[in-house]
Amino acid sequence: MPLRFGILTAAHVHTGAYVSALKANPDAEIVGLWDDEAERGQAFCQQMGIAFTGYLDDLIAACDAVVITSENLRHRELGVMAAEAGKHILCEKPLVTSEEDGAALLGAVEKAGVKLMTAFPCRFAAAYLKLKQKVRAGEIGRVRAICATNRGRCPFLWFVDKSKSGGGAMIDHVVHVTDLLRDLLGEEPVRVQAQIGNNTYGNDWDDTAMLTLEFPSGIFATLDSSWSRPQTYRTWGDVTMNVIGDLGTIEMNMFGTETQVTTLSGKPVYSSYGWGSGSDDAMVNEFVAAVLEDREPLVTGFDGLQAARVAVAGYKSAETGEVVAVAA
Repeated sequence: MPLRFGILTAAHVHTGAYVSALKANPDAEIVGLWDDEAERGQAFCQQMGIAFTGYLDDLIAACDAVVITSENLRHRELGVMAAEAGKHILCEKPLVTSEEDGAALLGAVEKAGVKLMTAFPCRFAAAYLKLKQKVRAGEIGRVRAICATNRGRCPFLWFVDKSKSGGGAMIDHVVHVTDLLRDLLGEEPVRVQAQIGNNTYGNDWDDTAMLTLEFPSGIFATLDSSWSRPQTYRTWGDVTMNVIGDLGTIEMNMFGTETQVTTLSGKPVYSSYGWGSGSDDAMVNEFVAAVLEDREPLVTGFDGLQAARVAVAGYKSAETGEVVAVAA
């Protein structure tokens, strides 16, 4: 019997990707979608060919798992509700926007014994997996520093309403690459120095976010997570990582067509891996498999909390002008 899924709101721009991925998975079935903004939810359901319900409790009761694609500040509320009902959770990023919400959500999940996966599709991208393989194989020696980006298009809508999003570009885009850095290096960032700005759109939310992350081993990473791409840009972001080792570098463009490896002793090596397609499907399929196999998903709620902690520390650093320790 397939896992029964409920979609909790159509607020997020990626909601359609989850619906498509679940429809393509033979082990999953979409029961329906609930949205507190009924008109938005009904229009989405009509477009995607799924059922709409105006009763949140009934939808949760009818499901085995939920996908939370609401506004950021509702993740805690909806996640705790689902966990207390014994439902597994796949939640959009950022998982939370505060330490308090993180403690409440992860505490409810642990008490209920359900699975919680943070939606980090970049973990499943072919170009990143190849980069990780090459770093772990020692092709560029010991990693010394990383220059990374996730410069995207501004999504507007509720993403620029801080009462619903919890911030701007910093909270929206920092978490993706922070998660990749943690996974690649196998260690947690300990300090953050950051600046934010609003020079692109000139509003009260940050459209520019620049960070430096320090790791216990001495590795540091720079991260540009600004909404600096025009609305006509070909992808939602430009996730890149330039990993510098003592024997060479690896340059990855997740939405490009190649990974380049350059060592001190040889010519550059190029490999093509597509335009990052399939990562949403792979992420959803991993969550379905984890629930069916009764194991932790490859990306957990803790991973989501740790990435969110970096963005929260980034805002504090931007406000104080100081280097800020990341909560542990």
